[in-house]
Amino acid sequence: MRIAVPDLISPSYFPAITAVDLGLARDEGLDVHLDLLYPVTDAAEALRTGKIDFLAGAAHAPMHAFPQWRGAKLVAALSQHMYWFLVMRPDLGVVRGDLGALRDVRIGAAPGPDLGLRRLFAAAGIDTRADGIEIGPVPATEGAGTSFGLAAAQALGEGLIDGFWANGMGAELALRDGTGILVLDARRGDGPPGAENYTFPALAVADETIADRPDAVAAITRAIVRAQAVLRDDPGRATEVGERLFPPREASLIAELVRRDAPFYDPRIAPETVHALVDFGRHSGLLDAPVTYDAVVATRFHDVWTVGDR
Repeated sequence: MRIAVPDLISPSYFPAITAVDLGLARDEGLDVHLDLLYPVTDAAEALRTGKIDFLAGAAHAPMHAFPQWRGAKLVAALSQHMYWFLVMRPDLGVVRGDLGALRDVRIGAAPGPDLGLRRLFAAAGIDTRADGIEIGPVPATEGAGTSFGLAAAQALGEGLIDGFWANGMGAELALRDGTGILVLDARRGDGPPGAENYTFPALAVADETIADRPDAVAAITRAIVRAQAVLRDDPGRATEVGERLFPPREASLIAELVRRDAPFYDPRIAPETVHALVDFGRHSGLLDAPVTYDAVVATRFHDVWTVGDR
């Protein structure tokens, strides 16, 4: 079976990556291959067509390929809350949290995650068109097979963009290199009220797979929950994974990023979380009407969330 992530050299989907790389999925009796499939909107389409079996990506991604949440479900959270960072050029002089100070800038954002940033600006009462804020692809990421955060950090350093909305690895590289400053971290309370709840990293599965191979779905979910527990207990295990899959510099950084994110490694998807996700989908034009919790989450796997001795 195949599990896809839309960004590999990143902490965003690391519990899923760890579940495969450390053999936790294999221990559950599952032969699964890890694929990089960018952007997440294309990955969602691959889930719909059956090219992949599992998608470890943004929780709102299925709405791009499964209208009105018909045909796919979320099985578990990889972690809690919206997980991207807004990083801007230091010379702009923007202080953390001050979205209103942005004028006439180009911000790189991947298809799918860009909706989170657009919603942030709208909720903050900012008219991006009037203020000259352009949100679009990073030049170096228009082809598949790249790591968006690394490409975004590189593009910022080269002056191709004024800022980016990307994962923790991209943000960390830009901050360490002095080419960017942190303007917003929604997961940790920056931005308009409720912004941290727009979306979150999750494991999505097509309804057909749930019906035909429920044991496999339960197995990959158990493996991810176990991976979350491993990383919470010892973030240093991330280095072991990173050294096999990442370039050397990024491999040396991943354990620290996982340590910061470890408190958010919780597989549970609460009703209020789904309510916020559905609201985000409606505001973003991905849903025409509200949908129920059972339409979004595969409730038959709730008991798997307790594996790992939280």
